[in-house]
Amino acid sequence: MNQWLTVQRVAWHSEDVFELELSGHDFTYVPGDCVALFDAESRASRPYSFASSPCEDVLRFIIRRMPGGEISPYLAERKRGDRVCVSPPFGWFRPGQHKDESASIFVATGTGIAPFLSYLGQFSAKPPVALLYGVRHHKDAVHVPWIKERSPLTLAVSREAVPGTHHGRVTDVLEAVPVHANHHYYLCGLDAMIDETTAWLERRGVDITHIHRECFFNA
Repeated sequence: MNQWLTVQRVAWHSEDVFELELSGHDFTYVPGDCVALFDAESRASRPYSFASSPCEDVLRFIIRRMPGGEISPYLAERKRGDRVCVSPPFGWFRPGQHKDESASIFVATGTGIAPFLSYLGQFSAKPPVALLYGVRHHKDAVHVPWIKERSPLTLAVSREAVPGTHHGRVTDVLEAVPVHANHHYYLCGLDAMIDETTAWLERRGVDITHIHRECFFNA
């Protein structure tokens, strides 16, 4: 059953990327799960992955405001104390939760970092051996210092040169990814990145059953 949850804050990371924090839930979920967030009339909705970890009291979501979108502009205008209609959790993307003990590698673009934030926020999370994170502008990258405390991070910024980051697409730095047939690769974000990374891994002998994919956006 859908729930109406209370907005605690809307925190802007850049002109287009913000973090929505909701309280008052009784959900049980795991990193990688999503919910549908609805408009004011509870008619239109869009799925968003949890950026919060299950051990937190609040729910957090990393959202890009899309011009002309049905949901993100509405969510961007919420204020503390407003209420938002939220569906029960659902999903199939499970970062780091494969059955064997082999290593994980995470690759994200844009707001596709959300499920990896959820995973890394767990007290018992086993860090991935590599996390590649691609954004258009450096200010669009969220919680970078926090991520670096929990995981090896390679940040790629495609539209500007920033010291300490790769200037270009995240797929440019795939050579930094350790490749092994037993490793598990979790890809989340733009479809073009997912398709290119999948093809790159398969050419190097990684079976498709070890490549876990969730598309946030279509190019």
